[in-house]
Amino acid sequence: MNPSQGQPFGGLRSGRLLEGRTVLISGAGRARGIGKATARLCVEHGARVAMLDLDQDEVRLAAADVAEGRDVAIGIRCDVTDRSSCEQAVAQALAWGAAQGRIDVLINNAGLTQKRKVAEITDADYALVTDVVLRGTILLSQAVLPTMRAQGDGSIVSVSSMSAQQGGGVFGGPHYCAAKAGVLGFTRSLALELGPEGIRANAVTPGLIITDFSRTNRSDEEKDASAQGWPMRRAGRPVELASACLFLASDLSSYVTGITLDVNGGAYMR
Repeated sequence: MNPSQGQPFGGLRSGRLLEGRTVLISGAGRARGIGKATARLCVEHGARVAMLDLDQDEVRLAAADVAEGRDVAIGIRCDVTDRSSCEQAVAQALAWGAAQGRIDVLINNAGLTQKRKVAEITDADYALVTDVVLRGTILLSQAVLPTMRAQGDGSIVSVSSMSAQQGGGVFGGPHYCAAKAGVLGFTRSLALELGPEGIRANAVTPGLIITDFSRTNRSDEEKDASAQGWPMRRAGRPVELASACLFLASDLSSYVTGITLDVNGGAYMR
């Protein structure tokens, strides 16, 4: 049932918030990543999940692990910086029998970071980070739009960063902060433009989450210790960011669009 008509979606009653829905997640191949954790949680809530990543072997292994022998997850290679690759990945997801020709949710999670000071950022650095973080978010969102428009509904969730809000302090240099801030502006633009068509767009801004994203040599314990000055006194876990994505993907947030949902343990408050 369409919540925009004032009727509750059946999944809210069953407790499986994405029952019968197809979710597309970029950056979903890494074993200890937010994307894979989100895919697993979406499957637990009844979704079929197309998992995208640049490394084909890695994302297929990740999908097989999430699926656990069921036809509920598929791994697809996708270079989010390339328009044709995004379009092909979406076409492959739509052709997957379990998806039933639908894409109900897009979670833009692909990203990378660099630690640079402003004077150190080269043209190549800027292009590398901005192409994946911002351009990739735009291209993949464009690729799913024809399907969501034809359906008359959809939810786009984009992962930004607390770094975009406070100019750093978690990961990356100024170019990373700028690209992630661009994701927030793009999300609001999507919400304004697509709301009349029944498509919602929201962003999440994680703080320090224990993943392999930063590629540092710090242990999980050291990452927790670095968060002792924040109200929650620890770093977050991938499933905690995944839960925020689940909320924005589901009809629990059916009247929510254009927001930035902070998931940072109180490290940054507005």
